[in-house]
Amino acid sequence: MSIVATPASLAPDHHAQFIDLLRSSLEQNAFIKLVLAKYVGDEPDLQRLIIKQLTVKDQPCLSFVYRYKTRDITKNLALAEGVASIGALLPVSFKNAHLLSLTDEAQLEYSKKGKSSLFKSKPQQLREVPSADHNREKNRFLDLSRPFLADLGVTNAKHELIPAMSRKWKQINKFIEVFSHALTTSPLALDKPVRVADFGSGKGYLTFAIHDYLRNTLNAEGEVTGVELREDMVTLCNAAAAKLEHPGLAFKCGDVRSVAPSELDVMIALHACDIATDYAIHTGIRSGASIIMCSPCCHKQIRLQIQSPALLKPMLQYGLHLGQQAEMVTDSLRALFLEACGYETKVFEFISLDHTNKNKMILAVKRAEPVDPAQMLVKIQELKDFYHISEHCLETLLRADGYL
Repeated sequence: MSIVATPASLAPDHHAQFIDLLRSSLEQNAFIKLVLAKYVGDEPDLQRLIIKQLTVKDQPCLSFVYRYKTRDITKNLALAEGVASIGALLPVSFKNAHLLSLTDEAQLEYSKKGKSSLFKSKPQQLREVPSADHNREKNRFLDLSRPFLADLGVTNAKHELIPAMSRKWKQINKFIEVFSHALTTSPLALDKPVRVADFGSGKGYLTFAIHDYLRNTLNAEGEVTGVELREDMVTLCNAAAAKLEHPGLAFKCGDVRSVAPSELDVMIALHACDIATDYAIHTGIRSGASIIMCSPCCHKQIRLQIQSPALLKPMLQYGLHLGQQAEMVTDSLRALFLEACGYETKVFEFISLDHTNKNKMILAVKRAEPVDPAQMLVKIQELKDFYHISEHCLETLLRADGYL
């Protein structure tokens, strides 16, 4: 691949040419990525700016990821505003810009004396525009500068990520990413308070995070309650919430059976052991939650009932496989019961918050239109009959309330 500099005599305004290439790549849906480097501003530790395209609430925008030595800061701008911002940053703040598109590769450079050079080339192999999911994969949904992260020990006094908390930081962002996607497909309206309950909130990492995301990113009125059995954790989190003056955030001592709100928009229960997950899902359904997020832990009730077909017994003589079967059957039934109650349900791997292999998430989003549960109930009964399951806690709770 040859890269030839455009002669200065033919292109006196390299800046304008480069911005035109950028604008054209966006208009033709050919834009892949833009990297601004050689920073000359006065912000310490800022290394480069990475710009990608993504879609937020069905609107295309440019995601600006400011990459510092120990942190990233993300800002999303509408396309026209983003292009104007890039134009203003060159060459005042950055002396090098590298544009990748489906059809072109362009690099704008400025010398120490301010002389510009524009290099252009054609790609040697076929490129693809990254999907919206790929674009959002690297995006951070929270900013490390948020005060609650320092109070919870994720960052230091300078809002720098504490190395030992890097995995926790990744997990918090992944959780908010999942919630953000669910929110866009749910019937929830952000023009009224969003009521959230986080059962088993622990030290409050996710409780603070979802409250911050609702209030400071989405500018919604989040009313978030963390529910935790350990009184010391409740005291710690309430003290942090009071210190930070977080309106609409509170922590209560109890569990899903003792603290059950009558109305709820989002129900969260991560690592609730055995049938505690069933009680949490039941609470979400009964409270009218539009989004239910569960990460199940332990599957004792079904494991004790399962009678596997003779054909499978040689495979299931190993305890590990027997446990995996119980987990799969239990959570499949939970997902099917949610479907029968009018939710679109997904079961997928999620980063474990306790650094264990318990990293499955059941995500349920209420459908806009009611569904007929009859066919789903037939499938559930067939599955129960196959494994000789007489009782599933969630089914018992739902039938007692007349949902099935």
